[in-house]
Amino acid sequence: MEQPPVVSAQEWESARQELLVEEKRLTRARDELAAKRRRMPWLAVEKDYAFEGPEGKASLPDLFEGRRQLVVYRAFFEPGVFGWPAHACRGCSMVADHVGDLAHLNARDTTLVFVSRAPQPDIERVKARMGWTMPWYTIAGDFDADFGVDEWHGTNAFIRDGDSVFRTYFINNRGDEALGSTWSYLDMTALGRQETWEDSPEGYPQTPPYEWWNWHDEYGDDAEPAPEWLAKTREAG
Repeated sequence: MEQPPVVSAQEWESARQELLVEEKRLTRARDELAAKRRRMPWLAVEKDYAFEGPEGKASLPDLFEGRRQLVVYRAFFEPGVFGWPAHACRGCSMVADHVGDLAHLNARDTTLVFVSRAPQPDIERVKARMGWTMPWYTIAGDFDADFGVDEWHGTNAFIRDGDSVFRTYFINNRGDEALGSTWSYLDMTALGRQETWEDSPEGYPQTPPYEWWNWHDEYGDDAEPAPEWLAKTREAG
């Protein structure tokens, strides 16, 4: 292995500052991409889709769990997939391992669920084995074929307007590698992070940055806002 040169602390910091310029440019580019996603046209979902969950039969609107937005990851866990029946596919399992505490997504009126073809008893068994807690439904209809995830993994985003459901975005292939954090999921949704610094269409829900952040076990109507000084660090990012 040919290693890079060993330099002084001053030279090292100078090299880091050069890369920091590129990193900030990449951050701004991601923000601009997310802003374009929020302006994507919506596709009406006019077909009924069937799922099975821990409580029995469920529809696509049921998967929202009463929230406005829904993110659905199609994980391959079913007969014929490598690892069955002890495991879901290795790649999908790595995605599942990266999912953070869902209370933060829920606080932004967004639900994340996984869906597979495996029966519920098998899903509950593998969740218990791997320590996963996200809602995970069994596909019982044509959802996977209709939303580009019948032969490969992928993540679809939806939004509700009353009783109507719309598909707002779709990420697959290497795009799924970046998902897992609260921010990455919110950045692919129609409403985004819902913070005032974002470039969003007029009238979109927004609150000051950091104001809504909380410990994952203390979200609620009586939650105390984060200190105002935290918001100022957003501009420095």
